Amino acid sequence: MARTLSTLTPPAQDQTRGVMAIPAFRRLWRSMAFSSLGDWLGLLATTAMAQQLSGDNYAKANFAIAGVFIARLVPSVFLGPLAGVIADRFDRRRLMIVTDIFRAAFYISIPIVGNFIWLYGATILVECLTLFWSPAKEASVPNLVPKEKLESANQVSLLAAYGTAPIAAALFSLLALINGVLASAFPFFKGNSIDLALYINAASFAFGAWTAWGLHEIPKGAASKTAGDAGVAKSLLEGWRFVSKSKIVSGLIVGMVGAFIAAGAVIGLARTFVGDLGGGDAAYGMLFGSVFTGLALGIAFGPKIFAQFSRRRLFGAALTIAGLFLVLLAAIPNLVLAVFIVVLLGSFSGLCWVTGFTMLGMEVADEVRGRTFAFMQSLIRVTLVAVLAISPLIAAAVGQHTFKFQNTQISYNGAAITILIAGLIASLIGAVSYHQMKDRPNVSLWSDIANALKGELGSITGATTDGLFIAFEGGEGSGKSTQTKLLKKWLEDEGHSVLLSREPGGTPLGKDLRNILLDHKTGAISPRAEALLYAADRAHHVFSVIRPALEAGDIVITDRYFDSSIAYQGAGRILEPGEVARISRWATESLFPTLTIILDLPADLGLGRLKRKDRLEVEPLAFHERIRQEYLQLALLDPERYLVVDARMSIEDIHHAIATRVSELPALSKIPKKEKVSRMPHPIKRITQAKTRTKASKK
Repeated sequence: MARTLSTLTPPAQDQTRGVMAIPAFRRLWRSMAFSSLGDWLGLLATTAMAQQLSGDNYAKANFAIAGVFIARLVPSVFLGPLAGVIADRFDRRRLMIVTDIFRAAFYISIPIVGNFIWLYGATILVECLTLFWSPAKEASVPNLVPKEKLESANQVSLLAAYGTAPIAAALFSLLALINGVLASAFPFFKGNSIDLALYINAASFAFGAWTAWGLHEIPKGAASKTAGDAGVAKSLLEGWRFVSKSKIVSGLIVGMVGAFIAAGAVIGLARTFVGDLGGGDAAYGMLFGSVFTGLALGIAFGPKIFAQFSRRRLFGAALTIAGLFLVLLAAIPNLVLAVFIVVLLGSFSGLCWVTGFTMLGMEVADEVRGRTFAFMQSLIRVTLVAVLAISPLIAAAVGQHTFKFQNTQISYNGAAITILIAGLIASLIGAVSYHQMKDRPNVSLWSDIANALKGELGSITGATTDGLFIAFEGGEGSGKSTQTKLLKKWLEDEGHSVLLSREPGGTPLGKDLRNILLDHKTGAISPRAEALLYAADRAHHVFSVIRPALEAGDIVITDRYFDSSIAYQGAGRILEPGEVARISRWATESLFPTLTIILDLPADLGLGRLKRKDRLEVEPLAFHERIRQEYLQLALLDPERYLVVDARMSIEDIHHAIATRVSELPALSKIPKKEKVSRMPHPIKRITQAKTRTKASKK
């Protein structure tokens, strides 16, 4: 796991400075950053121009905008594999120079010609040239940086590709504002903000050609074919074979598609939506930039802010929230509020995106990780651009509608209604993904939120297992040992493989720690040292006993787990329960029991059952009463994961209540049964029979 996580960690600051200190790569990176800025600016300009050429026709404007996105989609679907093969047969530096020159020329020609046909034709030609330029650029990077800095180079390259989108949006808005000033100062200037944006885009590609001209470090030989040259269809087919085998991975990818549906709907309908609200090009650029600003914020800060949550639960929850913000965006026809809503929408979409990428790196085996990522990227690319293309078409088909309610009149246009539909779809996908990947099915999200606010959740939930994990908790003399044995026997009679353990003392190391912790000879131990010793025993217990058994598909029953530390060292020793909880969750890598059974008994009754008392059992009654109350408080906060049983009942009634609850666990039905052993008398009957024989012998 450590190796997997290391590949997903952003480059350290000195690593980034190191790769940017390479002159050739630094020049190429500047060229990429400027070209990406121009490309995002060109996307804004071409969509705005499409609407401008449509006049006041609402349906025609939506169809025109959809046409721009379709023009960007078609080349990558049909020409992608061929372009990669051809690009490998040419000198990469010259190929980059030629394609950048032609891209600059095409963008200059768009405002000069100024009609629909050439707008779409030039867009298609530019995308075709980009398909040749991209593999040449990707193959050149390894020739400019040392192998050990290649990962850092790729990461700063992604920053150049996607981090310039908000800057482009801000620049587009600025151009719209200063266009009038330019027209007044220069009478010969007859263009507009859209034309300016297209000219700047052309300049960015000219700068790229000039930069490539000076990059003589790029070898002239053809580069080897990279994995990224595989076609969309091939990536989809190969990746699906692996994705379909994993419920978690399939849920991840479906969820990420939902996230891009939400973001794509906003991007694709932003210009029409802003126009419906009375905004112009400046407002369009602001809303467009808000999406990517939110995405950047979610990617950069989301994992830190929500570090206390399980990634599996966070993924689906973030996607659902993003969908709800999309619904809210459609329901509130106010441009100022829309900007704030879109930032929040983008933030949760970005959080969903980075969480999904991290989880894929953790969940997918190394030998199939490349194909899985290729499948996901191909699917997301098609989904995103398809949503960008289809959403304006739906908006145009819906048209403009006015609803009257008594004296109130509300107007909703196709863009808002389409955004509403996309939001509902994203929310539904998020909810399905959340339930499909829920790593602790008996723990509610609200209890996670409450515990996270108190700092009592782990930073990341460990890898899930195929087994069933049950913990018994309770005060002294509550009968845990008897009930764990009865439950073990009952489950074995049902055909399951069961491991029974305890804390402390479930391992050879644990036995030594148990003697230290409970023997009177040890004397006084500071409360914090005591908590750390219990955490050390628990960490080794999980590592060497519990997790291996769960991974083998067995049922694990433990007599005490981390709730004992929260109750005994937290409440009993009057430490901060949240701090004790964090230590235990770190020690166990946040391995939660599927079910925790608390045998509740008044402290005085439990202590009265003991014949010999260890170092903890001799503590005063108030100590044990605080423990009991802490157990009850834990169960009250999370009733789905806890079962509280009155330990004053008979052994038979307690066992019946426990067996009934365990039989209802969904996880139990998923565990394959072993070959059933020959049935012995029920354990409770054996206990009764043993007592009868003892009484008879005494007589």
